[in-house]
Amino acid sequence: MSHESDLAPTRASRWSVMLDRLATSGRLGVGEAADLLGVSEATIRRDFSELAKRQLVARNHGGVVATSVAYELPYRYRSSRADEDRARVAEAAAALVQPGQVIGLNGGTTTTATARAITAREDLALDGEVTIVTNALNIASEAVLRPHVQCVSLGGVARPESYEVTGPLATLVLQQLWIDVAIVGVNALSAREGATCRHEEEAAIIRTMIERSKEVICVATGDKLGARTFASICPVERIDHLVTTVGADRDEVEAIRAAGVQVHEV
Repeated sequence: MSHESDLAPTRASRWSVMLDRLATSGRLGVGEAADLLGVSEATIRRDFSELAKRQLVARNHGGVVATSVAYELPYRYRSSRADEDRARVAEAAAALVQPGQVIGLNGGTTTTATARAITAREDLALDGEVTIVTNALNIASEAVLRPHVQCVSLGGVARPESYEVTGPLATLVLQQLWIDVAIVGVNALSAREGATCRHEEEAAIIRTMIERSKEVICVATGDKLGARTFASICPVERIDHLVTTVGADRDEVEAIRAAGVQVHEV
């Protein structure tokens, strides 16, 4: 097979499929990937080399293995099968925003989709300026293009895996601001352990954003409910609204409701 014919499917779509497979299996061989995608092994080896250069995978004999980065890839490198779920969550969360509010958003695929849904609302554009405060460089770069959106981008140390900035600079700025509603994405949420994420420095920023907010909306697809990850963000009682997908664990949903959270299932 020629190099030119190997360009179909596109490199981005090949990478998306391979990274999704790695997220579930942890390892992917050259031959397996070639069969999966219908391209030559030479193309797969080139893809593996490029992914390894970007530290999205680690090479081993005959293939690649997942790294921790593969679970929180920059959005341009993946198109998850859960995109439709995220889109529904994003639209429902954006509908809770009121004109003129100051909205805090942390980084992540669901909050990115929510930011896009907010900035696309024509009624917000007609009724005045909306302010978005975010530590996500990709959200800021899109929001700043909207004339009706005032965008406050926090400073700090950027994490290439998720486009988020963290550290004392970001915290210092947040501590000088008041936010009407914080829309936060999490890695896990349960009635018992509350909201959690994988990295403490990320959790610290979200905690500060929540502390400076009148209202908190958590956006999380149903697969994240009932789970717990490394770093604590806040107890479930601090969350006012949870926007999640239909099909989440019923016992967990009811326990979260019993804690006083208004749950929106979409």
